[in-house]
Amino acid sequence: MSNLADVKAGLRSLHIETPSWAYGNSGTRFKVFPQQGVPRTPFEKISDAAQVHRFTGTAPSVALHIPWDRVDDFAGLAAYAHDQGVRIGAINSNVFQDPDYMLGSVTNPDPRVRRKAVQHLLECVDIMDATGSRDLKLWFSDGLNYPGQDDLRDRQDRLAEALREVYDRLGQGQRMLLEYKLFEPAFYATDVPDWGTSYAHCVELGPKAAVCIDTGHHAPGTNIEFIVAFLLRAGRLGAFDFNSRFYADDDLMAGAADPFQLFRIMYEIARADALGPDIAFMLDQCHNIEPKIPAVLRSVMNVQEATAKALLVDRDALRSAQQTGDVLGANAVLMDAYNTDVRPLLADLRAESGLDPDPTAAYRRSGYAERIIAERAGGQQAGWGA
Repeated sequence: MSNLADVKAGLRSLHIETPSWAYGNSGTRFKVFPQQGVPRTPFEKISDAAQVHRFTGTAPSVALHIPWDRVDDFAGLAAYAHDQGVRIGAINSNVFQDPDYMLGSVTNPDPRVRRKAVQHLLECVDIMDATGSRDLKLWFSDGLNYPGQDDLRDRQDRLAEALREVYDRLGQGQRMLLEYKLFEPAFYATDVPDWGTSYAHCVELGPKAAVCIDTGHHAPGTNIEFIVAFLLRAGRLGAFDFNSRFYADDDLMAGAADPFQLFRIMYEIARADALGPDIAFMLDQCHNIEPKIPAVLRSVMNVQEATAKALLVDRDALRSAQQTGDVLGANAVLMDAYNTDVRPLLADLRAESGLDPDPTAAYRRSGYAERIIAERAGGQQAGWGA
């Protein structure tokens, strides 16, 4: 059993970014479901995100999505976030919703479309400058539906050229995080389909580029914790987008489908003593049928629980079992930590920090949900594309 003081110190160092789009309306390919009280502006999204930090104490930043969260004054938006007790986190680009990007963005065979996409990415760096954001997060839907549709190697050359231009624009202390996805919306070939492709481009670019892992972006059965361990060893794990899935990129609440996987992932991060700020932990989720803020609260708490269990692993006992070939003993050490009920530990930690031990109950009592339903009765609700 690890020292409880060390476990609590590790938990205090864990910061989980929440995404602005988690608070807006979302849905499936078939229907977007509106909910009462949903934000209408980026400012209201930040206000909702601030509630999550208020009740958990571990969600101090909000990721923005451009152009969904475009405002006239980004410095003013950052100041508003500060007043709400949070800060602006990663700036997420969007080069997948414009009609010009039907055949790709930075890998499109049309130079005009590629230029348009790169200009958007450069605009995102400008927004980073204005908000004080450290991270530019890039995900590309670029790919092919059919063999022969375009040249696979040429598309990698175009991707590398675009990444280089944006990388060279980054300022001091800023990073580029390159996300990958196995498939969707391209079905034959995706231009950044896996961690190896992302890693190779990041190594070629330089030390300001790192890989972003999304837990929903892998083939069934993929050992994500191996990818985590490899990238940590290489010093190229820059970010983690948490969600949960049953089949593909379902974007359900973190830990909902496979909490044991989340524990295994967090163990590799804890084992590397990497719970600090070098890895940007973020929820990448869309809450279609459940209330927005309570779902984000639950996700944050699920990540905290998985992390607490990971920190409880008796590393000395585990190492001893591993080195002596005690297969069952080594597995038992992990399972003992995973099967520990850490909810009382987290309740104590919150109480020590002046927070309510039960964030969801505290949120319900706060009356915030009822207030925003009344205050946001009119106007255009935010959602996919807004």
